[in-house]
Amino acid sequence: MMKSATAPGASIARNGPMRLYPARVVEIKEEAYAIMTYSLVFEDEGMQRRYCFQPGQFNMVYLPAIGEVPISVSSAPDPQQPLGHTIRFAGNVTRAIGRLRVGDIVGLRGPYGTAWPMGRLRGHDLCIVTGGIGLAPLRPVLYHVMQQRADFGRVFLLYGARTPSDMLYTDEFDAWERQEISLRLTVDRADESWRGNVGVVPMLFYQLRLDPKKTSVLACGPEIMIRFGIYEALARRIPKEQIYVSMERNMKCGVGFCGHCQLGPAFVCREGPVFSYAAIEPFFGVEDF
Repeated sequence: MMKSATAPGASIARNGPMRLYPARVVEIKEEAYAIMTYSLVFEDEGMQRRYCFQPGQFNMVYLPAIGEVPISVSSAPDPQQPLGHTIRFAGNVTRAIGRLRVGDIVGLRGPYGTAWPMGRLRGHDLCIVTGGIGLAPLRPVLYHVMQQRADFGRVFLLYGARTPSDMLYTDEFDAWERQEISLRLTVDRADESWRGNVGVVPMLFYQLRLDPKKTSVLACGPEIMIRFGIYEALARRIPKEQIYVSMERNMKCGVGFCGHCQLGPAFVCREGPVFSYAAIEPFFGVEDF
């Protein structure tokens, strides 16, 4: 069995991996074109108190008579707050979710999957590499860092989107920077208001001076961006064991039954989505780049 990052939390063991819990939509926020964040609260108050997730884990979101879809949790890991799921409308289920209104009910099961290894990262500088909606599974990492800021060294967020209007959570950028999270932003296509970088996310590595012994890299987003991001990290002698990637785009059923999420000998739903690069290098190599 392939070794993953941080093992799943206890919620599944208590609740059963296939049990659905109704949750109510309490807020809907537009983040970008065809991307919304849905804030959900369990109808069962006991479940709301018991539910806990770790940054990087995901839930299965179910709509009756339509289907279900795996969605990473994008909110703070705080049981007192609603669960946030940032969703891009790209398929039948997600487009149906896009028709939900505040007060509607969905089914949730989870949390599933491995998490970003926040305990192992204490004392490290963090270089977070992401693009597009790949920022959503890393947003809980930023919240965790802000809550435990003294536990971490320098923190860099390298983030890109197609255009400035496609960037997520822009209303939070100032708060992140106040917590000494250094934002390095880029877009593929600028408009007249953009004064930042234009180009691909991995090029932002050239703006940084990283200490390879104490830097860990966390990457999530388009696979080509992850591959070139790993290449840049390795070029700076960051050890493979200190590079973590989320393969959340490969997730399907949530428990590894359907086989769609297979990556080498591993099933991303069951043993991921977060892996160390050292664990998946034979199946996700960058030697051709």
